[in-house]
Amino acid sequence: MNPTALTSVLAHHMHDHGWWPIWPFLWLAVIATIVWLVTRRRWSTGRPQSGADRARDILAERYARGEISGDEYRERLGQLQ
Repeated sequence: MNPTALTSVLAHHMHDHGWWPIWPFLWLAVIATIVWLVTRRRWSTGRPQSGADRARDILAERYARGEISGDEYRERLGQLQ
């Protein structure tokens, strides 16, 4: 096959399928979207915490670290409810 015929065949093929370089980027975008959705769903807590829930969590953390006594913990927990 001579170079002119090969160039002609390649030019014709590229004319019909000149958009083929887009496919790898399309698949990459699809895979990245799926990964993002899966990780986003995995790391979400299921429901957003209310202010009172978050306050109880902070209070429990402070008690666990020894920053407040058991009596103070129970008193403040009673105030939150």
